[in-house]
Amino acid sequence: MATKTKQKQGCLSVIFPFLGRKTTKTIFKASDYNSSNDSIPTVETIIPEALPYRVRDDFLSPAEFSFYKVLSSLGGTRIIIQSKVRLADIFFVSRPNENMTYFSRIAQKHLDFLVCDSVTMKPLLGIELDDSSHKRDDRQERDDFVEKIFQVAGLPLLRLPAQREYNTREIAAQIAPFLKDIVSAPVASPQPEINKQVNSVPLCPKCGIPMVLRTVAQGEHKGKQFYGCQNYPRCREMKPVTA
Repeated sequence: MATKTKQKQGCLSVIFPFLGRKTTKTIFKASDYNSSNDSIPTVETIIPEALPYRVRDDFLSPAEFSFYKVLSSLGGTRIIIQSKVRLADIFFVSRPNENMTYFSRIAQKHLDFLVCDSVTMKPLLGIELDDSSHKRDDRQERDDFVEKIFQVAGLPLLRLPAQREYNTREIAAQIAPFLKDIVSAPVASPQPEINKQVNSVPLCPKCGIPMVLRTVAQGEHKGKQFYGCQNYPRCREMKPVTA
């Protein structure tokens, strides 16, 4: 009987190779080892069939890292600097059902640096460092498309040549015009002006699509109505309900 069982397993293992395979995973604690006698096991020792992923040592190039340090020193507490941000995480496609192909055009494209308001995390400025590769025809075509995206979305984009070292004063002078508003303006939570009666459905000023009548769920305006964009939360435009 045992022989027949083994034969069946052998036949099945030809069709389904994983049936006869044993996956072992040994968990080691660092406290089980001491620095004098034992060595901490490697990743391969702990997980024999580990996935082939490793942490990159060059997440930022020397030029990018040099620029990041200068930009960080100039930002203060009112900005947050994000690096290697996917364009699809910054922008969304208005009328997605009609413009499906436009998402794929930004899904694999990245921005070198994105400067955000540290209070609201609203994007304020995109920064691209152009090295010699940007002289290629394909890169120039890509750069032109990215610039049009920033322009139509109303987000500033600053292009700078990639360098080994950067002059702090020069960089400060170039980014200052884009950040002056958040430095001088007080932090406030905008409240929509809300009335009760409905007139006509307005268009979203950002997306150009009809807005949706919504009702405030909580707070001092609870129960009152306002118009919000259909693309919420990607678009947070609001309009009052006019009498």
